[in-house]
Amino acid sequence: MTDRLGVWWIAEDRPDLPAVVEAPSGPRTFGELTGRAHRIVHALRAAGLRLGDSVAALLPNDTTIIEWWLACQEAGWRYVLLNTHLSADEIAGVLAGSETRALIGHEQFTEVMCELSERSGLAATAVVGTVDGMVSEEQLLDGFTNDPPEKRAVGQLYPFSSGTTGKPKGIRRPDAQGDPSERANAEAVFGKAFAFEPLSGVHLCSAGMHHGGAHAFYMGALNAGQALVILPRFDPEAVLAAIETHRVTTAYMVPTMFHRLLDLPEETKRRYDVSTLEVVAHGAAPCPKTVKQRMMDWWGPVIWETYGGMEGAATIAKPHRWLEKPGTVGRSVRGVTIEILDDDGNPLPPGEVGHIFLDMGRRTFEYVGDDAQPDPDRTDEVHRGTRFTLGDIGYLDDDGYLFISDRAKDMIITGGVNVYPLEVEEVLGDHPSVGDCAVIGLPDEEWGEIVTALVVPVDGVEPTEELADALVAYCRENLAAYKCPKAVRFRDSLPRTDTGKLFKRHLRAEYAI
Repeated sequence: MTDRLGVWWIAEDRPDLPAVVEAPSGPRTFGELTGRAHRIVHALRAAGLRLGDSVAALLPNDTTIIEWWLACQEAGWRYVLLNTHLSADEIAGVLAGSETRALIGHEQFTEVMCELSERSGLAATAVVGTVDGMVSEEQLLDGFTNDPPEKRAVGQLYPFSSGTTGKPKGIRRPDAQGDPSERANAEAVFGKAFAFEPLSGVHLCSAGMHHGGAHAFYMGALNAGQALVILPRFDPEAVLAAIETHRVTTAYMVPTMFHRLLDLPEETKRRYDVSTLEVVAHGAAPCPKTVKQRMMDWWGPVIWETYGGMEGAATIAKPHRWLEKPGTVGRSVRGVTIEILDDDGNPLPPGEVGHIFLDMGRRTFEYVGDDAQPDPDRTDEVHRGTRFTLGDIGYLDDDGYLFISDRAKDMIITGGVNVYPLEVEEVLGDHPSVGDCAVIGLPDEEWGEIVTALVVPVDGVEPTEELADALVAYCRENLAAYKCPKAVRFRDSLPRTDTGKLFKRHLRAEYAI
């Protein structure tokens, strides 16, 4: 284990090194984290778990989510990080699809945990805290030692998609090689091989730790030897205070966090020292160019962008390269080749927009159906040989830098011409009266589809016809006429994931398209 994953090497060589300096349940050393993981392995093996089984976690931001992952890593189990916003029915579907054998939850999700425990038939179910009629984590672990278990084997993450374009699908890697994005992203951004002296500095966890992108970076930071500051939830001023107090050097965020940080009063922003920041990686959803530029102006050239999915990491955009090529998501990470293909699968030259395909030299994952069996049709649908697509459209420039145009499923065809909603959303989002927006195509007899803007005005701005006309005029100043909305509909809110992705399938269902 120690020659592959840095956290184990650090725990054996320097067990008293701080691993977590702030968290809801308190600080931890590397030795304490791995000792707890050993104990979890002993307890779950005693409950009947075997190599290759799945363990699911319904947990808030805290050290528990890391301890159970480390247990899975050394016992050869698959780890299912459950989205804490899912309903009991949705979680039950994920548990069935992953054939989960053990479930750890938290008392703040008591209602969901009670419902799941009644229907599941799991080998082990425990809850952090106290819930009547349920085994606590401490009871589950009582009597087991912190000694390393025998027959250690590398486990892996078992992710499920966010379900923005359909219900969540399992993404399973047939061979247990750990989570490649955890290592690839961290090495590319932190610039440190894990087999050397631990990296100094502090990593901030303010995104939901159940999210795959956040997981890749906080575990990457731990593997590199950085200590963590774990906030229970994202709060913009609390983030600034944590950066100053702990002299944070690295962090992972999503674009909605940038929006909320930038919305703080100027005097609040100036109150905190953020000069220790060296790397702030972001991903999960598109970030408007103006938002990223404003963050660069405030925090300096420390904002790194990642592109990829739970199927695999794809690109890294270094700050200075993004400033040279605004809007790029970067060049491919080591071991990944990017190709742009037309609808027939033919390669396209630089500058031409097509389907983005990633190639790691072999098929590295398969989708899994509700019956926990491989879904070859769904898997083949995204593959062309060893190449696979995440469903995005874009182009490469002459230097090999990737630019995302939009999701293939979100593209609007109006009058026979392609319109990429993301481009329109970026323009609308720059208007001072727009708090949030989404662009979709609505059916039209003459045009096929018409570009329609769904707009949430900022607080204090009335949704009037005059504002709708002003927004269309603003688009016409910045976009070709055919790309501009022909209709504007005002809303109180838009459905988004906690990482900022729009649930456009919900919007299409709502407007019956």
